[in-house]
Amino acid sequence: MREASLQGAGGAAPSTARRDDRAHVLHSWSAIDTLNPTVVAGASGSHFWDEEGRRYIDLSSQLVNVNVGHQHPRLVAAIQAQAATLCTIAPYHANAATSEAARLIAEVAPGDLNRVFFTNGGAEAIENAMRMARLHTGRHKVLTMYRSYHGATAGAITASGDPRRWPAEPGMPGIARFWGPYPYRSAFHARDEREECERALAHLADTIAVEGPHTIAAILMESVVGGNGILVPPDGYLQGVRALCDAHGIVMIADEVMAGFGRCGEWFAIDRWNVVPDLITFAKGVNCGYVPLGGVIISDAIAASFAKRAYPGGLTYAGHPLACAAAVACIGIYREESLIERARALGDTIIGPELRAMQARHPSIGDVRGLGAFWAIELVRDRDTREALVPFNASGDANAPMMQFAAECKRLGAWPLVMGNRLHVVPPLNIEEGTLREGLAIIDEALAVADRFTAA
Repeated sequence: MREASLQGAGGAAPSTARRDDRAHVLHSWSAIDTLNPTVVAGASGSHFWDEEGRRYIDLSSQLVNVNVGHQHPRLVAAIQAQAATLCTIAPYHANAATSEAARLIAEVAPGDLNRVFFTNGGAEAIENAMRMARLHTGRHKVLTMYRSYHGATAGAITASGDPRRWPAEPGMPGIARFWGPYPYRSAFHARDEREECERALAHLADTIAVEGPHTIAAILMESVVGGNGILVPPDGYLQGVRALCDAHGIVMIADEVMAGFGRCGEWFAIDRWNVVPDLITFAKGVNCGYVPLGGVIISDAIAASFAKRAYPGGLTYAGHPLACAAAVACIGIYREESLIERARALGDTIIGPELRAMQARHPSIGDVRGLGAFWAIELVRDRDTREALVPFNASGDANAPMMQFAAECKRLGAWPLVMGNRLHVVPPLNIEEGTLREGLAIIDEALAVADRFTAA
């Protein structure tokens, strides 16, 4: 396998970007003195390149949001056209771009989710969805999974289950957690997916009972868990959650920030199971991050709660015209380029089969799972014991095996998304087949690094 080629930026000398970044920028989730960021000079399609001209296949879609690839000409043109017409306006006005975006989002949403509250991103969408559920029900508790991530604002990080919440604790009151299904590492000692589903639902029912159903406003969950492992729920699980919510008057909130807008081969991942939640949170794929945008899609019943009383929430940039014009164009691209169907086909015919073939060759792969263009391989030291390649929440030397594996992917020319002991394979939905196969071949080669740490 070749190393990444030095093409794309014309061999230009490094700019002042690195110097200014190191002097003035505090990056997310990073220590200033230990970060060595790649300075990105440009991008196109499924590639981006640094200021030295080194090209990478973007198997991460940045943060699982660049679903239509970089610099899609129709998306860029839509933003330019909107900028020439109306750059910004206060959110208490209506405008054509925002209204059309809301209509198109409601069109692709399931059931009677017909109204949209716009935010700047996913975390703010979570904040407002929880607030809506509390106001609608008059209750205060929200149940969330331990294996979850919902964002980094005060309420969203408290609702998150993974270790990123720890530095923000004690956080917002009213969050109670439960274990969701994870057949590979079952908390319920299940022998198969059917048993995992039954036991996970029984556990959730018990949690509702001991927390007090009359105190629970909402159950908030990622339809397919994203950053905590791309955990696809067993068939029947989301239907069971819907039934529990209906039985107790609890609002079901589907977090589709990462899994929505085609990523799982459906408009929303939850559509795969024909379940209609009460609220859907979205961001990322709605306009692929070209301009920040998120929001909540609201059922008619919950919208009716705010027909006569004002909803007590808002943002200066809610429904921003540039962001919404990008969403309008992006939904058009999904439809006209058949990207929802293409994502499903990529998973069924290329990504899934190729990753499973790698599993047969590499003792470091313990599990392969995913849907559409949303996949993970879980790396282990020992397949028999399922000991993870690195410990839970590892950092520093303890995380060295995963960092060495990621570095090898980059050396060979593919940018990976490594989280915990997993590689998430989440390319743009319109990635060329040849480029995708090239990226997967790089992963295959780089896995030799992970194999060195296994018992085999």
